[in-house]
Amino acid sequence: MSTPLMTSISSHRIASPGFGLGLRTDHYHAILSEKPDLDWFEILSENYMVAGGKPLAMLDAIRADYPMVMHGVSMSIGSANGPDLAYLQALKKLIARVEPLWISDHICWTGVHGKNMHDLFPLPYNEETIAIVVNNIRRVQDVLERPLVLENVSSYLSYSSDSMTEWEFVKTIAEESDSLILLDVNNVYVSSVNHGFDPMDYIRGIPIDRVQQIHLAGHHDHGDYIIDTHDREVADPVWDLYAKTIARFGSVATMIERDDHIPPLNDLLSELQIARDIAARTMKASQKSAA
Repeated sequence: MSTPLMTSISSHRIASPGFGLGLRTDHYHAILSEKPDLDWFEILSENYMVAGGKPLAMLDAIRADYPMVMHGVSMSIGSANGPDLAYLQALKKLIARVEPLWISDHICWTGVHGKNMHDLFPLPYNEETIAIVVNNIRRVQDVLERPLVLENVSSYLSYSSDSMTEWEFVKTIAEESDSLILLDVNNVYVSSVNHGFDPMDYIRGIPIDRVQQIHLAGHHDHGDYIIDTHDREVADPVWDLYAKTIARFGSVATMIERDDHIPPLNDLLSELQIARDIAARTMKASQKSAA
């Protein structure tokens, strides 16, 4: 028998634990030996959905010192057939081991007919898609017995069947499924350039009480379009948008993603300090203006 979901997931949004980084194999030993000043780590769930070995041993050692959140890339919440039950059961087993603050994935589809194509494909922004996604989220939350936090993806195309903006799509999904949002500020900026909208329209269109986490990352600017690459530093326009995001949403758990050309841990810690400083200045200015 399935377990009933809590009445309002959004009312159980976790207070910000501060600033974190994605846990990457390149940094395992530095983390264990240096105990860096970090508030939490985000793990890629699929990297640890294994029977044993070094990844799980490292994970157990590091999570003894730091809170964790889990971030997946294979749930395919937008698939017409819904997420795979075997995948969800394996994910639930990892949840029991890690005891994460929250679990996240992406508002997208990643494959068809049981084949994962290892990419995050955007969805049509319309009522039919919303109905599919909302139903899938409810099923997943029922299986996991935990709320889902779902991330906006960067996009490079639009569908002729779109009938609303992306931010209206994300907002409606969160509210109808009673899930939470991982707001990727870099993805908002990337998509704003690729599709020609004002990124602040997106930020203003997302409900404040739904945002659990923020992602920051680097991208490759090709001039008239941008590719989300996660292989370089956060760009200045994204830092500017982050400041405006914090001004709207207040204190939100923030982390930097780096998935390629991974630098030494101290370099990422220095970059994360920029986020800390921006958030502190923005919050101080907001408090001063409210006084």
